[in-house]
Formats: sequence, C-alpha cells, structure tokens
Amino acid sequence: MLKDKKIILASGSPRRIEMMAANGLNPQIMPAHIEENIPPKNGMCETAMFLALKKAQAVESEYLAGGGQAGPVIIAADTIVYKDGEIMGKPADAADGFRMLAKLRNDYHYVVTGVALLEAGAQNTRVFAEVTKVFFKDYSDEELHAYLATDEAYDKAGAYAIQGYFAKHIEGFEGSYDNVIGFPWERIEEELKKL
Repeated sequence: MLKDKKIILASGSPRRIEMMAANGLNPQIMPAHIEENIPPKNGMCETAMFLALKKAQAVESEYLAGGGQAGPVIIAADTIVYKDGEIMGKPADAADGFRMLAKLRNDYHYVVTGVALLEAGAQNTRVFAEVTKVFFKDYSDEELHAYLATDEAYDKAGAYAIQGYFAKHIEGFEGSYDNVIGFPWERIEEELKKL
C-alpha cells in the first residue's frame, strides 16, 4: 500500500505537496538543488525526464549521505512548456514572461512533466513523461502586462498557471489537467504500483 511506504518528495512546490496530501500522503519534503542545464538536441520528453531523474538522484545522494536508510521512494518531477522547438522553463523576468506568453497566444503548445520514481539505495527506478496539449485564446498586450504585474507567472514553466488568474485565457486542453499543474497524479500512482 502506498500509504505505508515512506515517500520523499524532491520538490518544495506547494501544488505538488497539496496534491499528495489530497491523496492521503504525507511525504518528507526535500527540494532538489540542481543546475537545470539542458543537454543540447534533447526533445521535450527527454529533457523533462532528464531533469526529473537528475533531481531524484541529487536528493537520493543527499538523503543517504545524511544517514538515511535505504528504502524510501523519492518522487521528482520537472515541468516544461514546449512550442515550435523551444523548451520554456520559468521566466527570468517580466520581459521573458511577456516573450513566452506572446509566443503562446492564439495557438496550442505542449506541457510536459517528466517524473522520476527512485527507491533510495536500490537499483529500482522508473522515469516517464506525461504530455498535455494546451490551447490558448487570443489576448492583448495590455492583458499580458496586467498578468505579469501579478506574482503568478514567475515560478511557472511557460510563465502561467492553468489553475490561476491566467485560466481565463485558456481555450481548452487535451490530456491530464494535473499534468499542466505539474504533477500527473494518476500516472504517478500507476507507476508507483509497478515500482
């Protein structure tokens, strides 16, 4: 049973923590501190999976170095937005956020979350990517500037949150809603059982 297993969440994301709590889990929180350098020529899924695995391995090293016992399952995730060959992470500033959201308007893009499940101290790992296609409405530059004056955009891949103030600019999506929030819970649960 999942609830009997010790779980370490390699993230400080309030949304990921809330989602786990909503599913009856109370993980140990150990945010990963890694350089998010993306290897050149990686596709969207490979990039998200690469970063998620890098986070999981960093937390495993830290946990075991701190005297932790083998056995807990470490869950790490990394979400990116992909459009026309560009991998978008979190915006550097308002100008970067504006550039991203201007590129995404009145069109569709992909949100990809890479997830790594790793059993600490054991050679037992599962890594996968979940993809959701998101459609944006047309919006004005003024609406964009108003949105970027809020705090919402700056810790989100692609500079927006589907569940936040920006929701009114979203036409629809194909795939997992939780994935766009950054944590495809249904798929995570499935893969945890296989682990």
